[in-house]
Amino acid sequence: MMSGEALHTFPLRVYYEDTDLAGIVYYANYLKFIERARSEWIRGLGIDQSSLRDEAGLVFAVRRVVADYVSPARFDDVLTVATTVVSDMGARMVLKQRVLRGDTLLFSAEITLVCLTSTGKATRFPAVLRATLRGADSR
Repeated sequence: MMSGEALHTFPLRVYYEDTDLAGIVYYANYLKFIERARSEWIRGLGIDQSSLRDEAGLVFAVRRVVADYVSPARFDDVLTVATTVVSDMGARMVLKQRVLRGDTLLFSAEITLVCLTSTGKATRFPAVLRATLRGADSR
């Protein structure tokens, strides 16, 4: 994967329920948009998060979010969430996620994810995920 190139893109449309009284996307909904994109990215890698939880006792959790609201999205806009891996440090992964309308940046976030055991202790991300990321880096 080339630096800055999105590893995954997720299209979505803004619905009325996503907007506030001013007719723009309510700020917290951007977090929902990027969460959906991360879930679809993981699913696309062939990782079933429910099975991972039930069989291995592992879950992914957001440890930190740094968000920047650049420009508003409005009802019926077609958006894309672009996800890029910034770093993979074993038990912690940092992602950059951007919400775009065409080429216009509306929202960006740096997300720190951790992998937790069923007892809540941090552990390394599953080997299949790390191997997939290494494979993406060599393309």
